[in-house]
Amino acid sequence: MNASLRAEIELWIADDPDPVTATQLQEMLDSGDEGVLAQHFNGFLQFGTAGLRGPIGPGPSCMNRAVVGRTAAGLAAYMKKRGMSKVVIGRDARYGSEDYTLETAEIMSGAGMDVQILPRPLPTPVLAYATQFLRCDIGIMVTASHNPPQDNGYKVYIGPAADGIDYYASQIISPTDEFIATEIASITSLKKQPRGSAWTILGEEVISGYISETAKLAPHPRDLKIVYTAMHGVGTETIQRVFNHAGFATLILVDEQCTPDPDFPTVSFPNPEEPGAIDLALKKARDFGADLVIANDPDADRCAAAINDPVVGWRMLRGDELGIIFGEWIARTQPQGVFGNSIVSSSALRKISAHYGIPFQEVLTGFKWLAKIRNLAFGYEEAIGYAVDAKTVNDKDGISAALFLAQITSDLKDDGLTLSDLLNQVWDRHGFHGTEQISIRVSDISAISAVLNSLRKTPPSHIAGRKVESIDDLATPTDGLPPTEGLRLWLSGGIRVIIRPSGTEAKMKCYIEVITKTSDESQKLLDEIRIPLKELLS
Repeated sequence: MNASLRAEIELWIADDPDPVTATQLQEMLDSGDEGVLAQHFNGFLQFGTAGLRGPIGPGPSCMNRAVVGRTAAGLAAYMKKRGMSKVVIGRDARYGSEDYTLETAEIMSGAGMDVQILPRPLPTPVLAYATQFLRCDIGIMVTASHNPPQDNGYKVYIGPAADGIDYYASQIISPTDEFIATEIASITSLKKQPRGSAWTILGEEVISGYISETAKLAPHPRDLKIVYTAMHGVGTETIQRVFNHAGFATLILVDEQCTPDPDFPTVSFPNPEEPGAIDLALKKARDFGADLVIANDPDADRCAAAINDPVVGWRMLRGDELGIIFGEWIARTQPQGVFGNSIVSSSALRKISAHYGIPFQEVLTGFKWLAKIRNLAFGYEEAIGYAVDAKTVNDKDGISAALFLAQITSDLKDDGLTLSDLLNQVWDRHGFHGTEQISIRVSDISAISAVLNSLRKTPPSHIAGRKVESIDDLATPTDGLPPTEGLRLWLSGGIRVIIRPSGTEAKMKCYIEVITKTSDESQKLLDEIRIPLKELLS
């Protein structure tokens, strides 16, 4: 075995605070399996604007107590240098989440921080609210959102007064992530870090505050039959309390999916957008004659919905469709503040904003950028993330979005209308905006860079027989946005294609938008270009 790799492994084992992962590494070392060990020692798990996220396992390239502890120590060093002292920690119900919460608390307490911990596994929006409500400098959420069962993660929020500016708490952006990553890299030994045991387990006041504030989004409830699935995550208790507080009828639960279960046994991938993920919810909707289906992802910061479409029956709303419903309704009922969406989302919200005279901003992919829009009235990204109440939670919030959608459904029902009718009104005014996302899994991020660089060097002249009229390199933007990896292609007929790497998974993502008169025309056009695009990116 390579001597330097052996030395690195032995040092890590000696410094690992968790005897379980230390033993696992020692067994790997004793077996001499250099290939497997190299995977676990392929650099320290990268910390970025999405925090940490990766598979649970031993070594610096995975999620474990040693990695989390060093991350917490680096974050504490960042806080000390800036006079910060107050941190709140939340967690979901995944494997390792409680251990990583306690590891963080011990390190933060040892560094002299004022540490507060949410009392049990709760949705990410509750942690975001707590960071704001408690005026904390930093909020930490231990979660891997909708990643596979073998993953966990670590999301960081910066508080409203952390840099002397009174804004709402939100996820970190660059260069804050780089400053924190530098501090993490400087931690050479976790066992040399002081540990403490002084922290406060919060009571119900923070959770009750979130519930009462969120419930205000639905001042006129009515009896609706709403089927709900938490996708084996932590959303059920909180969303039930929010809906009850607002005065809605008790949600019809998908029992098989509404108790937290880190194995996610009924789904192959715990994301409501994945094919088959809400099949149980759709069956329940048919059985109960429901008005609406609502699904959260496992940490409940995203919201998906299904409707009984008069043409095709029960179907999922696309992320853009739900964003358009929210945007149109807010523009009609409370036209104030600023609207925004990510560059990969539909262009329809920009047109809705212009129609109602509402300021609009387009931002990079990632809700952290939407959260930086001052006076944000509504923001969304097509990956089912929505901020309908940024003053309560300045981040995507699947629970507030669910309640607000129920209120819209109620108000429309009072007028004899449906969510489909509302969408059709928008399409009649602005044209049908058909959108689709293509995801291509790759072995690693370098494969995506290779494809993008190849397209830069030899750009296609035509795709599916349509001329490529222009290409915007998002790494060297000219529209005022920060640089990001990706390309935006404009095809004849106003077709927009954006290609970029996923921010959380080894995937290449391609986003298509076509604008036609009807849904059938859009679907035909999307069908024509889908396969040629996949071939281009393969």
